[in-house]
Amino acid sequence: MILGCTNISLPKNLQTQSKYLTQEQAQLRSQQVSNVHYQLNYQLTGQENFRSQTTLNFEWHGGDYPLRVDLDQAHINKVTINNQRFYPDYNGDFLLFKATLLKDGQNQIVIDFTRKHSTNGEGLNRFVDPVDHNVYLYSHFEPAAAHQMFASFDQPDIKATYQLTVTAPSDWTVISATRESNIQQQAKNKIWHFPISPKLSTYNFSMHAGPYKLWQDNSGKYPLRLLARQSVASHIEPKAWFKYTKNGLKFYEHYFGIPYPFKKYDQILVPNFLYGAMENAAAITFAEGTFLHKSKRTESQKFILAEVILHEMAHQWFGNLVTMKWWNGLWLNESFASFMSFLAIAESTEFDYAWRNFYSESKQSAYHQDGLVTTHPIEVPVASTVNAFDNIDAITYSKGAAVLAQLRHLLGDEVFRQGVHYYLTQYSYKNATLDDFVSALGQIANRDLSTWRQQWLYKASLNSIQADYQCLNHKITYFNLLQSPTDSNFPTLREQKVNVGLFKLGHKRIYQTKKVTVTYQGAKTPVDSLVGAACPDLVYPNVDDWGFVQVNLDTKSFHTAEKNLNLVEDPLLRSMLWQSLWDSVVSGKLSLSDYIGVLLVNAPMETDYTILSQLTSSMVRASDDLSKIQPSHQDYANQAQKALSQLAIRMVMSNTHDSSIQRLWFNTYIDLASDSESLAHLQQLLQGNDPLDGITSDSQALDQDTRWHIIKQLNRYGVEGSEQLIKNELKRDASDTGQKAAIAAEVIRPVASIKREWLNKIFDNKLTFSKLSIAMKNLYPSEQSLLSEATAEQRLSMLPKLNKLGPVYMRAYSSSLIPTSCDQTGINRIEQVLTDNQGISELVKRNLLEHKQAEQRCVLIKELLKP
Repeated sequence: MILGCTNISLPKNLQTQSKYLTQEQAQLRSQQVSNVHYQLNYQLTGQENFRSQTTLNFEWHGGDYPLRVDLDQAHINKVTINNQRFYPDYNGDFLLFKATLLKDGQNQIVIDFTRKHSTNGEGLNRFVDPVDHNVYLYSHFEPAAAHQMFASFDQPDIKATYQLTVTAPSDWTVISATRESNIQQQAKNKIWHFPISPKLSTYNFSMHAGPYKLWQDNSGKYPLRLLARQSVASHIEPKAWFKYTKNGLKFYEHYFGIPYPFKKYDQILVPNFLYGAMENAAAITFAEGTFLHKSKRTESQKFILAEVILHEMAHQWFGNLVTMKWWNGLWLNESFASFMSFLAIAESTEFDYAWRNFYSESKQSAYHQDGLVTTHPIEVPVASTVNAFDNIDAITYSKGAAVLAQLRHLLGDEVFRQGVHYYLTQYSYKNATLDDFVSALGQIANRDLSTWRQQWLYKASLNSIQADYQCLNHKITYFNLLQSPTDSNFPTLREQKVNVGLFKLGHKRIYQTKKVTVTYQGAKTPVDSLVGAACPDLVYPNVDDWGFVQVNLDTKSFHTAEKNLNLVEDPLLRSMLWQSLWDSVVSGKLSLSDYIGVLLVNAPMETDYTILSQLTSSMVRASDDLSKIQPSHQDYANQAQKALSQLAIRMVMSNTHDSSIQRLWFNTYIDLASDSESLAHLQQLLQGNDPLDGITSDSQALDQDTRWHIIKQLNRYGVEGSEQLIKNELKRDASDTGQKAAIAAEVIRPVASIKREWLNKIFDNKLTFSKLSIAMKNLYPSEQSLLSEATAEQRLSMLPKLNKLGPVYMRAYSSSLIPTSCDQTGINRIEQVLTDNQGISELVKRNLLEHKQAEQRCVLIKELLKP
């Protein structure tokens, strides 16, 4: 509703302004202004500061509450309101304009300011390439950082148009949401003029500038460009980028039934990026650290490239064309893009195993997150912008995507697609809510989805299902699906459609004998269609992975799976059974030693790349767990870790015929190397003294990424001479990625003085965040428990003091540096911090609770170990 000129009654909780915008303040401001148009003018020199003039044009709808304009840490040069000079009271976070300064209808505020470029990944970031000293700029605004680059109404439901003018050095390229309409030469600079953009939320707009290397592809319906720093250009494969981009645009236009909303498609690789990628309208940014490889890309790296390109592309419709009203709706943007990216991969690329990847990676992260004490509903309230990313996790992305996939099965593929088309058509260039989305699907499906919405989106945790059946004379006499909550604190039972499969153990194979589709709800659902079927050796009540549910195998099925995994023909089922075994370790039903035994027997026979990725990850995870449970089982832990390492190198040598699988095993071997023999072997490989067929030979050497990987592992265990290897390698690779790899290798060394030195650097927060976050992640690996204990109390005591550094910093710090020791002492220490609870943010409290739970699980694994 648009307010008239009557006074706005100001709630008490709106009377105190903080740097973070609350939802209520945002709702008030969206009533105050409309029809917003930004004119943005920038003078960019490559130096630490930039100058800008923001002109805000908007309609004012009255009231006596002042208007807030967000602008972060700027030096104000001049402000005018409707051509009248104004001297604002500026607090470094925003400006407040009294309502009496504004007039009903059209208004204009012009703010001329100077500001430092950001180096923390938000706002307008500046990066100096250490190789050629070129300067590169890129913007990042999500969730609410646009006001670090221009004065704005920085909230998603005040969509606006943008007109950009940029003065920059002549050899620079400037990229934004629209393609430039004119470029003027001016002495040593060029002035870039951009046409008015479509309506966008502030976080969807962007600007990037610098002497970027540019590749173009105009062979498709829309002009495509790919940009990256000049010093890394040789490591880019533009052909792959353009292939997945063109395939995706074609697929999405057909699926959504709506043309791509923008006139061009740019993709920019940028350094020190906080996240994997960002869906800025028509100018998508990607993290170099994820997509820049100095070695031949592995199968998984190729898949990740396609998945992220298609994820960000889906946002161009779902997120940019139609945008949430407030940050509580961010999950729907991300869940939908995650779901759509896997659908697009499966149907428009060579990766026909996409949904198996979805199960083994995305869904597993969701199951893990949903099983934590900090689990939360998919949709949660967001009080202010500081809380926008508090619950952005695997529940937001992957569980939400899995729930949407389940809804698609429940409604039917075509009904779901038509519902999405209807939603996007109804709300194009507007803002929408979850209710709008669910209502659109319900209208097309002719079904009330309110119960479904309540069960799946507003209730936390997940359910488990198990087959309950009996056989007589080799035939099933009854068959039920039993559903139960995995946590008694979250008792909600849900409706879901799954496939139930029956399997028999034959000669050298386990094969399917029957499959039925069941829509179940409540605690018990009879499946009469299975009565009379041949008695199975294994039942899996979620074949094809339609459901988001934890499968508990019945006793007979569990033993069949444990002893005959390599005989299961269906790769997806094999993957799910492997996961059931690992889940049994985590829940205390299977000892880690038994699981490792199954791994050692079955992993060598596995040939599927996706499943091998799953198994090698679990091998590394098991090795880390073994490190944590020492010294109580030191002899067994050392033997088991060496056995895993020896298995990995044997598989490297026996897979010379398949480079992708061989490379997967070799990277696993590096991660697992901890005994003196394996570490000495790695040292010989690094020096080129021990050729390994397919990895090193007369015709090829170790690539740069692998060299750093080995150097880090050698330093992790303090191998003699490994510290000098860091210095030598930096001479070979002085790039940004090389410098970060060197930091990781240095901080991971088991040397107390190094730990202290880097911990002080982390506390001081004077280095760029990208380097500090690398240090945080690598400072205390699992086996360095004594070194970790030496600073444990200090790291915990610093939590309240470090809160002022903001959520981005604290998310990294509390994830990596809360101490754990796999014993009751570690649990008690965390409990004490939670009890004191002084100056600890909700984000940090959440991480403390998760670390406590991890400690409890580690203790359980240690107690159940059977060497």
